Amino acid sequence: MFGKKRGHRRTGSKVLASAGEALFFAILLGMGAGFFVLMLAKMVVPEWRVEHDFIETTATVLETRIDENSDNDGHAVYRPAVRIQYWADSQQHDVWTYDITRAYSAGREEKQAALDRLKVGGEYLCWYDPLDPDRAVLVRGYSWWFWPLALVPIGFMLIGGAGLAYTLWQWGKSPEHQAARGQLGRVDLLEELHAAERDFPSVPFNADLTNSPGTTLKYRLPVSTSAGWRLLAATTICLVWNGIVATFVVVAIRRHLSGQHDWGLDLFILPFAAAGGYLIYFFVRELLIATGIGPTLVEISDHPLWPGKTYELHLTQGGNLTVNSLDVSLRCEERATYRQGTDTRSDRRLVFRQSAFHRESFDISAGEPLSVRCDLHIPAGAMHSFKADHNEVQWTLVVEVNAAGWPIFQRAFPVVVYPPDRAAQDTSLSALMHETTVQG
Repeated sequence: MFGKKRGHRRTGSKVLASAGEALFFAILLGMGAGFFVLMLAKMVVPEWRVEHDFIETTATVLETRIDENSDNDGHAVYRPAVRIQYWADSQQHDVWTYDITRAYSAGREEKQAALDRLKVGGEYLCWYDPLDPDRAVLVRGYSWWFWPLALVPIGFMLIGGAGLAYTLWQWGKSPEHQAARGQLGRVDLLEELHAAERDFPSVPFNADLTNSPGTTLKYRLPVSTSAGWRLLAATTICLVWNGIVATFVVVAIRRHLSGQHDWGLDLFILPFAAAGGYLIYFFVRELLIATGIGPTLVEISDHPLWPGKTYELHLTQGGNLTVNSLDVSLRCEERATYRQGTDTRSDRRLVFRQSAFHRESFDISAGEPLSVRCDLHIPAGAMHSFKADHNEVQWTLVVEVNAAGWPIFQRAFPVVVYPPDRAAQDTSLSALMHETTVQG
């Protein structure tokens, strides 16, 4: 709406585009905040005041009834009502009440069962508002369904707030300005790097890959994504999503039980429930991988890696598994980030894959993990690791295991490949130092 493609050019006002984007996120933020404040004012604050501020006394039940109303769809909804008489501030009060929210809902039988527990003429505890003695309740407590429902406005607030802050931060800034601005806050670490890092500033720094010594070979490589973090993310997303879906499912079930069959609501819930089922499957899968499959450790004889050279790997795979196949491969992936209109897109492509180790049909016992050593050869013409603001060339060692009774899983270990001319320089320098030593 704010930008049009004309051949290789884009037309339209960037100010209007930013304003429209900011307005969109501001509406999301306002909707979420308004609904959340309304829920707090209508439910949380009154229920909290009943628990903490209302004064306890004794009331006599004079009469009971069920109030009936209609919802937006024309279906009948109900709420219990009790006429009580009590003393407050040396005055007798006569009011109709039950709980503080006085909310209507489906299910007449449930309300009638609650009233049947109260006898006309009987005395029961009640609580009245010291600020307004004519306001009293017979039932206290918090509405449990509020908290899953509150996730909806909270989600709107988080998305709207984060989007609005990001839009305002980028307002009026060109891509070049943003790139330069990002460079200002970076700490200059070039003086702390080795000579290789100073010569190749676009090559990722490999200190995080060599700070853990191995037990068999020189370095133990860190795994790129921990199974614990994946499990935590899967658990959080699964709980939040299915908590929201469960709220609507309960509403739908209660309507069916009360004879109010809302098939439109059922069809609306169905795709969200299907997504929730997949999230449960994904959570169970990550739980099995994190808890049932043992750790994967990879050690390497040297790092960083140079094109044309061969290195030694040591793999240790724990667990109690019947393995159909295990493969260790060296992979190179290109990643690009670019802007398309006001959107930022990312693409990735696997451009190289080379197997370093492969074995089929074997068992791993709990007390005896698999331990193998193999060679890793870096092709002579390999592109070196590269990282910039919008482009990246990333090398990884990937361990892929296909075990009977378990989902196929992969664990990746990043490595850094340096440019081939640096390897030649190091080789020449080593030869020169050796010759000088012999002559001396």
